[in-house]
Amino acid sequence: MKTIWSVVASLLVSMQLLAQTYNEKISKEFSFEKKTAENAVMVANINGSIRVEGYAGDKIILEVDKSIRAKTSERLEKGKTQIQLGVLDLVDTLIFYVQGTEAQFGRKSDGNHGKSWSRNEYGYNWCCNGNGNCNGNCDCHLDFDYKMDFVLKVPADVHLLISTINDGNIDIAHVKGAVKADNINGSIKLTDLVREANVSTINGDVDIEYISNPKKDCRFYTLNGDINAWFQKGLAASLSFESFNGSFYTNIEKLETLPVQVEKKNEAKGVKYKVNDNRFKVGPGGAFLDFETFNGNVYLKERTN
Repeated sequence: MKTIWSVVASLLVSMQLLAQTYNEKISKEFSFEKKTAENAVMVANINGSIRVEGYAGDKIILEVDKSIRAKTSERLEKGKTQIQLGVLDLVDTLIFYVQGTEAQFGRKSDGNHGKSWSRNEYGYNWCCNGNGNCNGNCDCHLDFDYKMDFVLKVPADVHLLISTINDGNIDIAHVKGAVKADNINGSIKLTDLVREANVSTINGDVDIEYISNPKKDCRFYTLNGDINAWFQKGLAASLSFESFNGSFYTNIEKLETLPVQVEKKNEAKGVKYKVNDNRFKVGPGGAFLDFETFNGNVYLKERTN
């Protein structure tokens, strides 16, 4: 058995040595053609991290670290050419995505095309080949591996829609607009928030820090991870906690229990009822804060100074 594992290890090392890698740094600067209170930036990544920082300027400063890895020089050249930074300028909204992947980016094919940026009417239509042709075949395969790590500086007042899937975390700081952040295999960290947030990941922690308590509803979700949420002293909100294998912890001394909530939903099999008895009011109540995990705890804390 030891000999077999030695052979396998040797083969893996040999394969890694044969693989070739290409790295490129992309630097660009953008401006909104139309500047309004609804200006938004959307980043739709697939493989890689995203870091966004708000600042006092009016430009969107973007840097992308692009890496391609392949087993042959021919495949490496194909990846270098095929994987590109995609940009959509919608006048008051800028969208950055990965072009040349196993999916086509654009308006979603489900017909749910809302007029507001917050409705996520743009996204990846899967079952496409690298040329953007959708043929219904979901068995997609690329001849190379790729990764795109995004770093942005944005005007602090913009709204953000940020998402990635593999090999990266999401980190957002100093933004005064509303935030929607989605990840699959990675964590999400939002600091210095002042507006509502909608956050979801599957495998990772969610860390939230508010410098001014939100006045509109928020949702924080992770399947496998903890939620760590910090608010300012004097939080006024209604909140809900739901978990299968987790617990709720807080340093807030006075929580008023709210009545059990029963949600009714019509489905093909019949009427489905969902009961939530972990509902509380903090202070006089206010924005609704929804916390949900499956395998993880929720830590809700107020700053003590």
